[in-house]
Amino acid sequence: MGNQQFYEHPEEWPDVSVIMSLYNEEKVIQEKLERLLALDYPSDKIKMYIGSDCSSDRTNEIVASFAAKEDRIHFFPFKERRGKPGVVNDIADAALAERGNRDDHIFLVTDANVMPEPFTLKKLIRHFKNESITLVDSNMVNIGMKAEGISKSEKQYVSNEVQMKNWEGKIWQKMIGPFGGFYVIRSSYFSKVPPRYLVDDFYITMRLFEKNGNAINDLEAICYEAVSHDMTEEYKRKARISAGNFQNLKTFKGLLWPFWSGLGFAFLSHKVLRWYGPFFLILLIITGIVLAIYSSSFYVLLIGLIGLLLIGIPILDSILKALNINIFLFRSVTYFNMMNVALFQGFINYLKGITTNVWQPPKRN
Repeated sequence: MGNQQFYEHPEEWPDVSVIMSLYNEEKVIQEKLERLLALDYPSDKIKMYIGSDCSSDRTNEIVASFAAKEDRIHFFPFKERRGKPGVVNDIADAALAERGNRDDHIFLVTDANVMPEPFTLKKLIRHFKNESITLVDSNMVNIGMKAEGISKSEKQYVSNEVQMKNWEGKIWQKMIGPFGGFYVIRSSYFSKVPPRYLVDDFYITMRLFEKNGNAINDLEAICYEAVSHDMTEEYKRKARISAGNFQNLKTFKGLLWPFWSGLGFAFLSHKVLRWYGPFFLILLIITGIVLAIYSSSFYVLLIGLIGLLLIGIPILDSILKALNINIFLFRSVTYFNMMNVALFQGFINYLKGITTNVWQPPKRN
């Protein structure tokens, strides 16, 4: 994919509509708007549709000041909270009404805290010279790591995710969902997200696959995002995403079949098996205990090792952290356990029923 050529003439580049939903993003929105305006892309081809979900800080003031000076920015300061998908749906409608619903009209869907390089948009858009490509995701690079938090473990996870998505795109053109922070999609393949759905980017991608679209990742299209350090904050985010994952699994379970197809295999192996990881761990513990009671000493050792992994190492990591000693391996085990507990919590939340998709932005570093 790195050999994909750019469009030869400025007039050949497709129209791009930036779709960005905001809520209380005063810490990052000025830099984000400056980065968007500095993108190396024909200026007459790009417009920005920005919606504020009833922000209560200085977000509206900052965006309005930019919009007053830059006619490419269309600002929608909504007066009632409706959640990110509702905002995205409304501003996407505005972009479609003005610029049309067609294959050569591209949506750039982005988050306020994700900062692109000037060349990133062109790196993404060039793939649309291939008519079979309908969505392209960027390479999310985490910055701001600190030894005392979970940021190094989170960065390792995100880096592995990006590489896996890139391979899925190369092999099958069926990347299973963008990160959501900075991706492009043909407007004709964009689907509105239903009320109360929590993971909009995954929903949009799976609807695209139902329309026989294709999705890839470009490692050369670099964006930066400050990684989370706080375990509690990350737990809340992952539990929310987990609940949204089970919403999407119910909606798109039909895409798991046939499981030997590229889409079915990638969906099952990359996502579904991971989402059920906590249940596999619970089953492992139960069977290990039963075998330890009724079988050989090997299983006693096995259940002891499981206990060390799930309980002992996190306790030791907590003690060492209090002493300002940070060991990456121990922190990664703690992070792994946190992720699985959050996945299980998300499943419980899903069973209880999702009543709202109104969100709070994570704490910015």
